[in-house]
Amino acid sequence: MKCTLMNKNTEILSAEYNPVSKFFDIIYEVKNIDYAPYILKKFYEEGDFNNNSFRTNLSDWFRGRGIPSWRDKLDLLLHRLNIYTPDELLDKAFGLSLSDQYWIKPFDSDISYDDINFFDHDFDYSEFLSASLSLNSEKIQKEASLKTPNNTTDGMLRKAWIIEDDVRYLLKGVYRNEILQPFNEVLATEICKRLDFNHVPYTLDIYKDTVVSKCPCFINKDTELITAQQIRNDMNRHDNKEDYEEYIKKLESNGIENARVKLENMYILDFLIMNEDRHLNNFGIIRDVNTLKWLDLTPIFDNGMALNIPYYDEEEVIISGNGRLFYEVKPFDEIIKIVKDITRIDVTKLDGIPEYFDKLLHEYQHLTHISDSRINKLCILLERQINKLQVIIEKAKS
Repeated sequence: MKCTLMNKNTEILSAEYNPVSKFFDIIYEVKNIDYAPYILKKFYEEGDFNNNSFRTNLSDWFRGRGIPSWRDKLDLLLHRLNIYTPDELLDKAFGLSLSDQYWIKPFDSDISYDDINFFDHDFDYSEFLSASLSLNSEKIQKEASLKTPNNTTDGMLRKAWIIEDDVRYLLKGVYRNEILQPFNEVLATEICKRLDFNHVPYTLDIYKDTVVSKCPCFINKDTELITAQQIRNDMNRHDNKEDYEEYIKKLESNGIENARVKLENMYILDFLIMNEDRHLNNFGIIRDVNTLKWLDLTPIFDNGMALNIPYYDEEEVIISGNGRLFYEVKPFDEIIKIVKDITRIDVTKLDGIPEYFDKLLHEYQHLTHISDSRINKLCILLERQINKLQVIIEKAKS
């Protein structure tokens, strides 16, 4: 199938796309490489854009837009969607997403971005939502239910985009039998709000007796998310703290203001809630797709894999696990040391946070069945982290 890869209304390249293999077999012409997905520019060579490296990475990028093979209960989802692989969904809605503005335009078609994008146009999500999050769901009956931005969602958690009052919200479930993730997202929201950290606001919702997290889309039809993973491919890699410093320099050189402080805020939050999953696709920058200007860091998002207590008894809370600092897996007590001026944090703003979390968990206990003992230990752990941060700040002041 001959097609054009578009970025909103800008033509990037024309190519021969194989809808079976999901591979771009031939690149006919590259028209605007600057508007291509950021990760592809590294592999582009003018005059030799049909090389295997560029075509392979273009194809990998496109397939990577789909639901990943590690999505929780993927087999069940595919059964309900009546398809064999997630790749089958990529062609259903031109490859459109709510994270960026890239799409595949059939050759000689007069369709435009304004005709089809999911920021302006509603989409049928009810059957996909049920297939993703419901304990019991029938196979999808309407083809329209497969023409949604739900075809291009990343991550291991079951999730679905919905529309309420013309706002696009992402609902996320839990991972296997662990039901704490939605509550961790709301806890992170409360902490960020109190400390004035830029963040995506999460709330709780109930879908068919299941507690899910709910957050608005932080991308609009003029912006895109570029992850730190994509940006680091355009950097020299050292596999140590030096990469973190190089990343900050990259942000600053592209006009991002207060980049270091904003990244530090993210790691301060991770320290407080012991978030173990700050991988390079869980943060990045927002770029204007019309001017290609780097606008800002992404607000802090995706904080669910936190407060992990693999073992506890009546006497003690046993903690294992580490956080992530760029590529490195490190203890949280080491990660917090990257903050240049920790004294800028007013810990008194977190007064009552353990009590807030305790109340939140008890409010939904009839649905989650989290025991009183576990709730108590979670709040003890949270209070411990807040107290540790206070000690670190006091030492820095002395």
